[in-house]
Amino acid sequence: MTAVKLVHFSDLLCIWGYVGEANLLRATDSFGDRLHPEVHFCSVFPDPATKLTKAWANRGGFAGYADHVQEVAAKFDGITVHPDTWARVQPRSSASPQLLVKAIQLLEADRPAPRFADRPSVRAAHALRVAFFTRAQDISNWTVQRAVCDSIGVDFDAALKHVETGEAIASLAADYELAQALGVQGSPTYILNEGRQKLFGNITYKILAANVTELLTDDPDENASA
Repeated sequence: MTAVKLVHFSDLLCIWGYVGEANLLRATDSFGDRLHPEVHFCSVFPDPATKLTKAWANRGGFAGYADHVQEVAAKFDGITVHPDTWARVQPRSSASPQLLVKAIQLLEADRPAPRFADRPSVRAAHALRVAFFTRAQDISNWTVQRAVCDSIGVDFDAALKHVETGEAIASLAADYELAQALGVQGSPTYILNEGRQKLFGNITYKILAANVTELLTDDPDENASA
């Protein structure tokens, strides 16, 4: 059976990554075994305080960016953002929650869930996004991360062991290097067809599904360039 590999990059603090997560989950559910997702992180918010203070200096700083996030969320059904998100609650770095998810990926490596949405790392990434965007919790804080893990039945202490050994940070660093090598410009980014097709930003599900469907052909040579 023909299958398509989908390489996905996002940042857990990115509102567009939160919006795009629904498209990724829908695609994996719709295409089933015909779609092989490979999930990675990119570094959009390594230091939000510095980034937003500079980039939004003339647009209201954190308060202005918080308003922008609210405006984005209002355009999509099922996406809600707490009024304190970014306005009052400002995580120090997306690297911290992303490190946790990489540690959970290492935990599940030997026993992956048959269904993509059931993977502990996928559920953890979603739960962290919900905690930040809908409940205005600082997901860069380990106390919050532990509570999120407890809420979805993931062993935080077991994941932490992969942080202690350095394995998780090595995996996250590899994600960031791969993002640079593939020319990932932001969150979310979908890469298909061995890098020949790259979809970036606010991509609708119809566009993502159309690209996957096009690649699910009986003649793989049609999709290869000379």
